[in-house]
Amino acid sequence: MSNNLNFSIQGKSLSPTKLDVKARQFSFIVDEPPLLGGSDEGANPVEYLLGSYAGCLNVVFYLIAREEGININSLIINIDGNIDPSKLFGTSKINRAGFHNINVQLDIDSDAPDFVITELISKVKDRCPVNDNLSNITQINYSVTNSVLLT
Repeated sequence: MSNNLNFSIQGKSLSPTKLDVKARQFSFIVDEPPLLGGSDEGANPVEYLLGSYAGCLNVVFYLIAREEGININSLIINIDGNIDPSKLFGTSKINRAGFHNINVQLDIDSDAPDFVITELISKVKDRCPVNDNLSNITQINYSVTNSVLLT
C-alpha cells in the first residue's frame, strides 16, 4: 500500500482564456486580465501558482514552528516574479516561458531569535511540497483522450 496522497483537479474550458476548476468540493475560475485577452474573472494561472506557493509556505511554517515550539504571532508572505511573455506569444524561441525569478518576502512576527527564524526558513524550504516542485524538475506525464460530443 502506498503512503502517497493524491491531489487532483478537473478543469473545463469556458473560453480560450477562462477555465472552471473543481478541486474536491471547491470551484474557482482561472482567467487572464484584459491585457492578455481575458475577461479578468479570476486570477491568472501564474498568480494561482504564486498563491499556491504562499499557501504551502504558510502551512509548513506553522507546522514546523509547532513541532519546534516556536511562537509565530503573525506571518505575512508576499511573492512576486518576472515573466517575459515573448515565448508565450511565440515571438521568441530562446527565452523561458515561465518565471525568470520568484521573490519571497516574509514578515514574521515571533519572539524567536533571528538564528532560529533562519533555521526555520531553511526547514520550511526543504519540507514545502510546492517549493520542492518549483525548485526541482518534476516528471509530468501527459495522456490524451479523444472525446466526441453526442448531440
